Amino acid sequence: MKTRLTEMFGIEVPIFAFSHCRDVVVEVSKAGGFGVLGVGYFTPEQLREELNWIESHIEGRPYGIDILLPGRYQQIDTPHVTPKDVPKLQADYMRAYLDAGGIPRLPEDYAEEMIAEAIRTIQMTREQSLELLRISLDYDIKLVVNALGAPPKELVDDLHARGIKVGGVVGKVEHARKHQDAGVDLLVAQGSEAGGHTGTVTSMLLWPQVVDVVHPLPVVAAGGIGSGRHMAAALSLGTEGVWCGSIWLTTTESETIPEVKQRLLEAKSEDAVQRKARTGKPVRVLRSKLMDAFEQPGAPPTLPMPLQTATMMESNLRVERSRHKDWVYSPVGQVVGMMTQELTCRQVMYNLLNEYVDAVERVDGINADA
Repeated sequence: MKTRLTEMFGIEVPIFAFSHCRDVVVEVSKAGGFGVLGVGYFTPEQLREELNWIESHIEGRPYGIDILLPGRYQQIDTPHVTPKDVPKLQADYMRAYLDAGGIPRLPEDYAEEMIAEAIRTIQMTREQSLELLRISLDYDIKLVVNALGAPPKELVDDLHARGIKVGGVVGKVEHARKHQDAGVDLLVAQGSEAGGHTGTVTSMLLWPQVVDVVHPLPVVAAGGIGSGRHMAAALSLGTEGVWCGSIWLTTTESETIPEVKQRLLEAKSEDAVQRKARTGKPVRVLRSKLMDAFEQPGAPPTLPMPLQTATMMESNLRVERSRHKDWVYSPVGQVVGMMTQELTCRQVMYNLLNEYVDAVERVDGINADA
C-alpha cells in the first residue's frame, strides 16, 4: 500500500497500533505497520526498561510513543501525586463499595506500599509527561503523539529539529485546528466509538470533517477500526491510514489478564460505555461493577485528573487480585463486539489487509457493473 504516511515512515501498510504492551508494538512494526507505545502508566525507570526491550527486538523497524499532555488537570503541590493527595470522601466511598461487593481488601501489612507504588505509575500531568518524553529522546523513536490537548509549538519545533514527527489525537474539528496551528505532522481523528478518552462525535462524521479542515495535513482514522471494511471506509473518506487500539487487547501477545480477555471476547458493542471513574475524564471502558461505582445513587463526584486515577488505584489492585469476572475491566471501544477470538498480532494484520482488499474489490465490481 502507498499513502503519504507509508512514505513518511517507510512502512508497508498504514496501520498504526496503539498499545501499552511492548510485544504488540514490536510485532505490529515487524509485520509492516507502525507500533505506538502508550506511556501514561510507566514510571521513568519502567519506561527505560520498556524502550530498551523494544529496541532490542524490533529489528530496526520504526515505532513511536503516545504521551498525555492534558490541557486541564488538577495542580498538586508535589512533583508526583501521592496517596496523601487522594481525598478521604472518595477513598472511603470506594473502600466501602468494594467491601459491600465482597472484594477482599489488600494484605494489611503491604497495602500502603502497594497503593503507593501503583499511584507512582500515574504519569498524567504535563510535567510528568515531559519527563517521560525526555527519556524517550534517548531512543530511536520516530513519532510522538499527544493526547488530551495540542502540544506547545516550541515542543513540536524541538522534536522536528531532532527528526521526530509529531501527531495529535483529536475528537473535534476545533481541536484539529489547534493542533495544526502548533505544526504537527499528522492528526489522529478519533471518533466516540473508540476506547479510552473520547469525545462525542462518531467516526463517520468526524473523519471527513477533520480531513477537509486540515487539508493537506494527513489524517489517521481512529475509533471503531476492527476490520478491513472499516479500513476501506476510512481511506475512502480521505484519511491516510488507520489507528487501532482495542483489537490488540485480545491478541496472544497482549498482557491483558485472562479474566479480562475472556470478558472482552464475550462482550457486545453496547458493553463498551463511557465513564469518568477511571481518570475523571470521559473514558470508554468495558462496563463492570467497578466502573459503575460512581454511577450509583449517593456516590460522591469524580475528581479531576490525576486525582481520580489515584483514587481508583486501591480499588484496581483489589479487583485485579480477586479477578472477579463482574468487576474486572479494560478501556475498550465499541468494536469489542467484533472481537470474538484470540489471534496473534500478525493474524490481525493479515485479516485487516485481506478484508480491505475484498472490500475494495467489491466496490470496484459495483463500479464496473454500473
